[in-house]
Amino acid sequence: MDAFKTGTDVLFILMGAILVLFMHAGFAFLEVGTVRAKNQVNALVKIITDFCSSTIAYFFIGYLIAYGTDFVEPAAVLGANSGYELVKFFFLLTFAAAIPAIVSGGIAERAKFYPQLAASFLIVAFVYPFFEGIVWNGNLGVQAWLESRFGAQFHDFAGSIVVHAVGGWIGLAAVLLLGHRYGRYGKDGVMYAHPPSNIPFLALGAWILTVGWFGFNVMSAQTVEGVSGLVAMNSLMAMVGGTLAALVAGKNDPGFVHNGPLAGLVAVCAGSDVMHPLGSLFVGAVAGGLFVYMFTLAQNRWKIDDVLGVWPLHGLCGAWGGIAAGIFGLEAFGGMGGISFMSQLIGTVAGIAIALIGGFIVYGALKTFVGIRLTDEEQFEGADLTIHKISATADSKGWGA
Repeated sequence: MDAFKTGTDVLFILMGAILVLFMHAGFAFLEVGTVRAKNQVNALVKIITDFCSSTIAYFFIGYLIAYGTDFVEPAAVLGANSGYELVKFFFLLTFAAAIPAIVSGGIAERAKFYPQLAASFLIVAFVYPFFEGIVWNGNLGVQAWLESRFGAQFHDFAGSIVVHAVGGWIGLAAVLLLGHRYGRYGKDGVMYAHPPSNIPFLALGAWILTVGWFGFNVMSAQTVEGVSGLVAMNSLMAMVGGTLAALVAGKNDPGFVHNGPLAGLVAVCAGSDVMHPLGSLFVGAVAGGLFVYMFTLAQNRWKIDDVLGVWPLHGLCGAWGGIAAGIFGLEAFGGMGGISFMSQLIGTVAGIAIALIGGFIVYGALKTFVGIRLTDEEQFEGADLTIHKISATADSKGWGA
């Protein structure tokens, strides 16, 4: 029976890893549909190569920093317990690799290719696992201090802060250091539209992410024994709330509508195992409206050229989710309890601070020593032809609108 349980857990977490790996196809097509036609190939190549760079970084460095575990053992040792530790690494790798995938959407259309690949390696090797280890492995005693001081540890069941907020705030640092795309804003303050190239691809990416997210959230239990239908229901309700709020706030705009479910799912990750479904519906709805409002404000008034809106979607909605878990996870709001609002607030702020500092260090160093931005001429030509020497379709030069 022990062998059967172990084998079942291995299969369970392996299926979770596969679902979250599939989410990276969602990141790819969401970006492909949002960027202009002359940058579609670059979006596809970035996501898969960033994943591979992340794998090497996490295997050799990041996982050791986060969990103190390395893989310098014979295969017979690594394969013990049906290889559970190996598939656990695979599952957590797909989370780690989501950070560069998130950043990719914000810096689209004007980032150099190899410096971005290097940034992905450095982030997954050092920045992300530093905070991951603090939250999910109790490193540096931070969780123990929060529990002794406020009665509960910082709770982030599936990564509203650890994954999404960290990715979103690193993305903001990268976007600010890169500057806006060539031709996006005029010197006279006029904003020039760069509309999405393919709404069906954008929608396909959103759907892939939405479906995969149930592996992201539910299988964060990491064992069959720990699985909870409450996580699935809360994820569903937050997705619905985010979609409907974005529909109304975004005035039927399909880009907002298809990012709405993602906003809701980002926000519910942290407290999906402790909140009531009605609380999740509200948390998701707030996230959907927050994304629309802040995306519009950042793009139109603050002139922050975050192409896919990764800062409002992941950074701000993730932060909202971390704090919301400290409210709607309380028994007074129908939650499971065992949550401290102050621990949630401190953990959320800490994640933001580490992400911003790490993002500015990594991208600032690369900007200083090798450069991170394509020239105006290269941007005009498009990243597809400039970097990859081919366009998305054989019958065009990939220039797009």
